[in-house]
Amino acid sequence: MMHKHILIVEDEQKIAALLKEYLEKAGYRATIAGRGDQAVAQARKSSPDLMLLDIMLPGMDGMAVCREVRKFSDIPIIMITAKVEEIDKLLGLEIGADDYICKPFSPREVVARVKAVLRRINPEPAGKTLAIGPITIDEASHQARVSGAALDLTPNEFKLLQVLISQPGRVFPRDELLSRVQGYDCEGYDRTIDSHIKNLRKKIAAHLPGQEIITTVYGLGYKLSYTPQK
Repeated sequence: MMHKHILIVEDEQKIAALLKEYLEKAGYRATIAGRGDQAVAQARKSSPDLMLLDIMLPGMDGMAVCREVRKFSDIPIIMITAKVEEIDKLLGLEIGADDYICKPFSPREVVARVKAVLRRINPEPAGKTLAIGPITIDEASHQARVSGAALDLTPNEFKLLQVLISQPGRVFPRDELLSRVQGYDCEGYDRTIDSHIKNLRKKIAAHLPGQEIITTVYGLGYKLSYTPQK
């Protein structure tokens, strides 16, 4: 069985070496790129299974790297940042990242995040089809459709839609959605769900204009429901 390949994009050599050591102990194959421009070229050439991407990099910053990689690949990307401003975290997710982690961090936490993200994009086939109105999810093929048209969803967006459609009309609190989508509990990250909801709404609205499928229940969370238009 091939080991999953993790590309570590980090210019601080000690941090990069520590992450590489812990990932390899966990059974992954890890390589390091110390510059942003090198990371783009390396991702294109070697097609890693996941990228750990620092924001502050020489050559090209992490945000730019993420945008460039998303032009040719949908590999999961976990952003690493020393910035704590929430807007930076949300921006990282909106440009196509799948998760983020703040410095200083525990290498064990990074490994746990890597495992959680890879589990989300390689789920065990459940064989079920979930549906409400024109929206369907095929869990086995990991495909979502609206009125027969395929939705181009990130792993987080797919999991979020999967959770919401599993119990139509139920209000899911942000922290529960975070736990079920991200695969771990962590205080302070629940606002990232708002970013995923925003993107998911936009993609659904492209096929169902003027219909509010995912509703905000203020002070509580989100619910998914569908009422046919007359």
